[in-house]
Amino acid sequence: MSDPYKILDVSKTASAAEIKSAYRKLAKKLHPDLNPGRKDVEQKFKEVTAAYDLLSDADKRARYDRGEIDAQGQDRGFSGFSGGGRGRTHGQAGTGGDPFAGFGGIDDILAEFMGGGRPRRGGENRANAGMGRARGSDVTYTASIPFVAACLGGKQRLTLTNDKMVDVTIPAGVEEDHKLRLKGQGLPGMGGAAAGDAIVTLHIEPHAQFTRKDRDVFLDLPINLSEAVLGGAVTVPTLDGQVSMKIPKGAGTTLRLKGKGVGGTPQGDLLVKPRILLPDPLPQDLVDLMEEWAKKNDHP
Repeated sequence: MSDPYKILDVSKTASAAEIKSAYRKLAKKLHPDLNPGRKDVEQKFKEVTAAYDLLSDADKRARYDRGEIDAQGQDRGFSGFSGGGRGRTHGQAGTGGDPFAGFGGIDDILAEFMGGGRPRRGGENRANAGMGRARGSDVTYTASIPFVAACLGGKQRLTLTNDKMVDVTIPAGVEEDHKLRLKGQGLPGMGGAAAGDAIVTLHIEPHAQFTRKDRDVFLDLPINLSEAVLGGAVTVPTLDGQVSMKIPKGAGTTLRLKGKGVGGTPQGDLLVKPRILLPDPLPQDLVDLMEEWAKKNDHP
């Protein structure tokens, strides 16, 4: 490995924060999940990771700057001897023999852009992170669901934006932009590691009859003039089928059907607003009747 400062493109006076920022930028760009089959990129990723391993450890960085160890963390042979005249190698420097003891910061950074999962702190996982084994990255999709499915929930087949179809369970009462996490549906892992997840943002399709506010659903119900004046039983569509509802005489107020709104807890209601629908064209006898009624009830 060449000069780790050059690999990370930072100066020798760079702060720890600047070194970490440079590594984050390069690691995200070069991560093998995003460059499948690119052996050259994978090798560059390993070099960047090794450079950060050295420079993120204050003790190893100081020893490198003083010329005591090389870019691989190996003693140069004139300093840092320990018993028997043998210098300690990168993998032995105060680590009890763990060659990846300085990778703590790398774990955290890789976890951030590989779906938020935090690798275990054992040496094997740190080695895997730097040597080509890593959990697959999460991917994001959008998918549309019917209005009724969003209200009542249940099994639903989604078509993702990559045209892949998946069967999922929709919770009752989901809102617009609700996110589902589908385990193992992201990018494949490296070196046999687990695949990432798919994060699906839900878009709720509008309904021709219903609207929604919080847990309640609203419906404009057309009724004829005689039903509005005389009242009577009418058939009302709901989210889960039709029901019969009694319209009172002189209907004009909103009627409430308990428990017929959004599912889940608490259960919402269906609020029905009667809308008088007049015949077109108006029959002459109805016009005559209304004219006669208006004459008798013409108040100033």
